[in-house]
Amino acid sequence: MDFALTEEQTAIFDMAYAFGQEHIAPHARDWEAQGTIPKELWPQLGELGFAGLYVSEESGGSGLSRLDATLVFEALSMACPSVAAFLSIHNMCAKMIDAFASDEMKARVLPKAMTMETVLSYCLTEPGSGSDAAALKTRAERTNEGYTLNGTKAFISGGGYSDLYVAMVRTGEDGPKGVSAVLIEDGTPGLSFGGLEDKMGWRSQPTRQVQFDDCKIPADNLLGEEGQGFKYAMAGLDGGRLNIAACSLGAAQTGLTSTLAYMAERKAFGKSIDQFQALQFRLADMEIELQAARTFLRQAAWKLDTGAPDATKFCAMAKKFVTETGSKVVDQCLQLHGGYGYLADYGIEKLVRDLRVHQILEGTNEIMRLIVARQMLAR
Repeated sequence: MDFALTEEQTAIFDMAYAFGQEHIAPHARDWEAQGTIPKELWPQLGELGFAGLYVSEESGGSGLSRLDATLVFEALSMACPSVAAFLSIHNMCAKMIDAFASDEMKARVLPKAMTMETVLSYCLTEPGSGSDAAALKTRAERTNEGYTLNGTKAFISGGGYSDLYVAMVRTGEDGPKGVSAVLIEDGTPGLSFGGLEDKMGWRSQPTRQVQFDDCKIPADNLLGEEGQGFKYAMAGLDGGRLNIAACSLGAAQTGLTSTLAYMAERKAFGKSIDQFQALQFRLADMEIELQAARTFLRQAAWKLDTGAPDATKFCAMAKKFVTETGSKVVDQCLQLHGGYGYLADYGIEKLVRDLRVHQILEGTNEIMRLIVARQMLAR
């Protein structure tokens, strides 16, 4: 068992880290204040191959492993977890298209998605269906030309910002077997958006409701087969859970690194506060927890890459463990900064706000426990 990264993996991490520190970190607070991410950023990430990290090379992607992808998101989230997480959503949608779309749809959509000239958003959650995603109500009625959509999607990252929406809609019976996946281009008549959501964190990501009012799409905008959409949506979530865990990990590592530097400079009672044993123990606990989280995350990614039968269970466990560890660590970092941690200038309070949602999305951590328990009992 080899726990070391390969030279190629180290290079991938270093490339993502360097890009984040140069092109994202200096602007993260401004983008948060503006409530948006400049669209010019995305083609630069596309040039690095980060728009289709695990899209096959035949489809124009990078063909990397899920472990490789976690390295990218860990490194980018060291600059800003909100920006890194938005890129993860685009990648999840791109992989769904690569894995399940017709050759015609791949040829039509993926080239511009791989350069991020086309930015993708994922539309599953609705106002009345979050964890119970299979209860979604948005309907797609078959017509001679294609489908007519009616319904509302909630909490959509990139709502009113992205260029193409991958939406799970009901084409048949109640439950998961009646769900299909469709693509809706921005500007389609009947597609509209709610107001910009005023969120606790991830404030640089524009988030809105996505609304369909007799929104007509052609038949060839059906992704894969009718009735398979819920399966496609769930297939994307194992990797999405790893990515969001990686975003927690990278952001928490930045918080700990910043806290070490702060404590070396901050004086109290005649010496720097990193010389107090009680505080040293807290630093040690955070280091132990982050190293455990990193190892667990990479093991889960390895399981997914190798097709292990318990991969879904491990992805759920890692998502729960790493996101909770990340939030715990940045909260401790804020405490060790004292009053300065509460000020925006030091960057710690932003990490606390940004990471909190990671325990909710890509499946709540309660649902992660449910997945684990079910697999334990099934054995």
